[in-house]
Amino acid sequence: MGAVWGRSGKNAANMGEIEQEYERKREERKSFGQKVLDYVIITLASAVFGAGVSLFVDPCSLAPGGVTGVAIILSRVLPAETGTLIMLINIPILCLGIWKFGIRFMVSTFYATVLTSFFTNFFSCFRPATKDILLGALMGSVLIAFSMGIIFKRGATTGGMDIIIKCLRLKFPYMKTGFFYLVVDVCIVTLSAFVFREVDLALYGGIAVVVTSTVLDLVLYGRDEAKLIYIISDSPDRITDRLLAELKIGVTHLRGEGAYSKKEKEIIMCVVRKPLAPKIEEIVKDEDAGAFMIVTRATEIFGQGYKSYFGERL
Repeated sequence: MGAVWGRSGKNAANMGEIEQEYERKREERKSFGQKVLDYVIITLASAVFGAGVSLFVDPCSLAPGGVTGVAIILSRVLPAETGTLIMLINIPILCLGIWKFGIRFMVSTFYATVLTSFFTNFFSCFRPATKDILLGALMGSVLIAFSMGIIFKRGATTGGMDIIIKCLRLKFPYMKTGFFYLVVDVCIVTLSAFVFREVDLALYGGIAVVVTSTVLDLVLYGRDEAKLIYIISDSPDRITDRLLAELKIGVTHLRGEGAYSKKEKEIIMCVVRKPLAPKIEEIVKDEDAGAFMIVTRATEIFGQGYKSYFGERL
């Protein structure tokens, strides 16, 4: 059993190294103009992050998890602004990031961290966008998650838990980013219940955590969910021809054999976006009403026409 776990950990580490190498080469391929565009987008996303915190979450005394949640909790007991506390908490974490990833890859993260802290303090000078706690939790978490996802896709992070979770993803590359945030944020939201001494605020904070996790995965990975379909038919060629001609999708033929009849079968396999699944069912029904069809979910798809193997695994 120990040997199996050892191999699994080694494979995960190797996958993390491959991801790092992929990101390094991707950065090297970027032109000067693309790098400038990255920093412009990071700046805009940082402004959205600051607005989400200071106009929605912080005024409602919600701790949405992560360093931001910790900073909001501390701002209630320390004479410092939330944005300033975000920066102070991030200093040792940024040092960890430099040690783990190198200073070259931390420049954009340092830039994003400084800007998110600045914009958090900047927008705190304005009146809150809403005093409704539920609206604050929903809108604030959407803005925070959206901005974090955009920053992640530009090869940076907002510091804090982003760096810690990025380190965790090196060891567990098959786990989605939003899942790690969910675990950490639940712990911080639970802590806020004790600090604020109000369970309702913690529950609203929990809503913000779930929304943040969902939106973050949506921004990073997209609505990747599709249908994986297997078709076992006596008319595989006619069905395949129509799938290729009418839907223009990729189709793969697998060789199979009936356990009872010992008869060889050609199994049609294809992966399609959900809207196309009903059209495939119609084609199969038209060509062979007695066909055996298995339809299941494909939660992530990598390869041509979908997403790259490492480029969107942030």
